Amino acid sequence: MNRHPIRIAAPRAAAFILAPALLLAACSGGGGGGGDAAGKGAANRGAGGPIAVGYVVLQPSSVPMTAELAARTAAYETSEVRPQVSGLIQKRLFTEGSLVHAGQTLYQIDARTYQAATNQAQANLSSANAQLEAARVLADRYKPLAEAEAVSKQDYTNAVAQSRQAQASVAQTQAALQSARINLAFTRVPAPITGRIGRSLATVGALVTTNQTDPLAVIQRLDPMYVDIQQSSAELLALRRTMASGNVVPASAKVRLKLEDGSDYGYTGTVQFSEVTVDAGTGTVTMRATFPNPQGLLLPGMFVRALFDQAIDNGAFLVPQAALARDPRGNASVYVVGPNDKAVQRSVTAIRTQGAFWVVTDGLKPGDKVITQGLAHLRPDADIKPVPATTPQRIAAPPQGQAAAPASKSR
Repeated sequence: MNRHPIRIAAPRAAAFILAPALLLAACSGGGGGGGDAAGKGAANRGAGGPIAVGYVVLQPSSVPMTAELAARTAAYETSEVRPQVSGLIQKRLFTEGSLVHAGQTLYQIDARTYQAATNQAQANLSSANAQLEAARVLADRYKPLAEAEAVSKQDYTNAVAQSRQAQASVAQTQAALQSARINLAFTRVPAPITGRIGRSLATVGALVTTNQTDPLAVIQRLDPMYVDIQQSSAELLALRRTMASGNVVPASAKVRLKLEDGSDYGYTGTVQFSEVTVDAGTGTVTMRATFPNPQGLLLPGMFVRALFDQAIDNGAFLVPQAALARDPRGNASVYVVGPNDKAVQRSVTAIRTQGAFWVVTDGLKPGDKVITQGLAHLRPDADIKPVPATTPQRIAAPPQGQAAAPASKSR
């Protein structure tokens, strides 16, 4: 009498244990990113029917061809301050590391010898002017006497020649005076450009010469700033061939920067020019861009990464990354909806990404339906039931009379 209830209760307990497991197995078929199409594909595969998949219809887009290249910053202007006369430095008239302006005096060189040379040239000019006046008066006096034959014509000719020689001597002494004044002005060494000056390489009391090799200081203009971008000649050749195909057009010359710490530089630059020769040592071509640098964040010699759109491909396709697969050799392929609702595997060319998409440049045509959902168990030539990838999942209500029975209350 006690064994019969036990034999009936055991199957009933097994049924209650098995039901949640079956429920979990049914739910796991629609998991992952495939949504409704992936869930139906797993259910139909088990029943031997077509696999439900989600697809997107592709059309060519204007996709920029973005390049990220190594670059290095350089000062917009650089000037080495050098003396133009020889002498001892008496004063340094700037603060190292400060901003100096064009024409500002930086060094004062001992000017006593140059002042004396200027005074001497001034005196020589006064003497030459006096000699010119005497020669001119003599020539003017001889002129009527020569006409009256009171003096010989030769004496008059000599007087005129002496007057002209005195006039030439005045011009020579004027040039000498001007040269002396220029040398005197050179004793005050000015800033050639406006910019940030570095440390002084000469101290007060140092002897400087006209033809010395070492500068006194270096001034750099840091706003705006140059960025020299290096691109390999092979990449440049491939770009030019791609542009010759007709679907690719040049893009704007705007450039963005990534700094050494990986952060983005807040300002946008412009490409100024590209060199016409390839560096024999590195095999690269240099492109120069100009960037504003109002905060002085960029310093000469910094290594940065330049990002810019070299061209725009008007015939490329943006394919969701989930739809593209690669074989062990790296060859890319996608599944498209073929005739009679068959899955067709298509080889494509995709060498770069843009956001969440692969940029496909070959292997697809406008209007292709690329499968993006339900790819887990998809095989070539498999029967499929394609639906748009954006189709929402719909759950129908159970037929009348098959509603789930309420759970029995435990007694």
